[in-house]
Amino acid sequence: MKLHFWAIAATVLALLATGPGAAVAQGSQAADFIVALVNSEPITNAELQAQIKQVTEQRVQQGQPLPPAAQLRSAVLERMVNERAQLQVARDMGLRAEAGAIDQAEANLAAQNQMELAQFRQTLEQRGVAQPAFRAQIRDQIVLSRLHEREVEGRVRVTDTEVENALAARQAANTDPMAQEINLANFLVALPENPSPTQVAQAQAQAQQVLARIRAGDKFDALVKELSDADRNNGGQLGLRRADRYPALFVNAIQSLGVGQVSEPVRSDAGFHLLQVVERRAGSLVQTVAQTRARHILLRLSPQLTQTQALAQLAQVRQRILTGSTSFEAAARELSQDGSAAQGGDLGWASPGMFVPEFEEAMGRLKEREIGTPIVSRFGVHLIQVMERRAVELTPAQLREQMRAELRAKRTEEAYQTWERDIRNRAFVEIREPN
Repeated sequence: MKLHFWAIAATVLALLATGPGAAVAQGSQAADFIVALVNSEPITNAELQAQIKQVTEQRVQQGQPLPPAAQLRSAVLERMVNERAQLQVARDMGLRAEAGAIDQAEANLAAQNQMELAQFRQTLEQRGVAQPAFRAQIRDQIVLSRLHEREVEGRVRVTDTEVENALAARQAANTDPMAQEINLANFLVALPENPSPTQVAQAQAQAQQVLARIRAGDKFDALVKELSDADRNNGGQLGLRRADRYPALFVNAIQSLGVGQVSEPVRSDAGFHLLQVVERRAGSLVQTVAQTRARHILLRLSPQLTQTQALAQLAQVRQRILTGSTSFEAAARELSQDGSAAQGGDLGWASPGMFVPEFEEAMGRLKEREIGTPIVSRFGVHLIQVMERRAVELTPAQLREQMRAELRAKRTEEAYQTWERDIRNRAFVEIREPN
């Protein structure tokens, strides 16, 4: 599903990356005209050009290619038509964005750009973005998000049965040979350490003789009990395990064999092996997630501590830590206004999505043991150090929740597209050719 509020943040970043006067303020053109009507509500050329300008700057700032001008104009206008129709539906339902919600969203955008709110507004004004127009854009996106949550996201359901069926289908489709589960039985003709060529030849010949007896009808497990130099218990079976937990030479030797078949002699440091495939199963779903263990020092903003002061204070703390005059742990215990202060700022192991995006993005850019420069989040100003990283396998319960999230995201996107087309089809839309 299309997320709307992030687009404002991306547009803001593009605007702030350009020079003063780059954006086109609404109403700045001397002549204006209507380019579309949506249920009698007009979209003007000035509005369209302002949106085209923002999209262009955003794509340029992100290094994305620009489509032909006519194609870009058509795509932006179609998006505006859809949003205008949806906003009309939201108004009919009585959905509104309170002033407090708009204030908080604007403050969050300022914090993400590491600015005081007044500085943020002034900078946007210098870029040609009037505050009333910008707040109106925030208002509309909040209303659209609430409409989508009510009409689309809130109606999508994924049952436990659907999750289990999807997991089973994915497991059945898993053809990675190293992800398969196999049980091998091992017959070994042992070699001494640093064997002579004669000893190697004799061991290989003995293994070939045993293989001939198996192909003549002798039972593999009986020959293991009689002659094998390896563990003779349970017919030499090594147990059901993932293929990547066997030596690669074992897996390569039995890749094309069916259950019950026996490999040609396989040479290892221990000697010559004959391997029988006792059981094969489709690969189990094993997925890993990258976890990060970090610690931080948090200063919360207040009338007594502005964002600028907090940034400066944590920059000084960082310098003291780097020069060795204090430790991160000691500084966190002394200064951090977070529940982790007692643990020296240690946040424990965290999986993706556990922290707010602005914190997680800054943490993701750091190397192990690196201390970043102070960053701003919706909670205040942070000094972050990444202590270590690891990859861990997801538990079965986590795999189920991940599959549930994937199914929900897919269905939400499908439901959104259907709902968006329905709103568009029910609206009276007149597209006017440009003068």
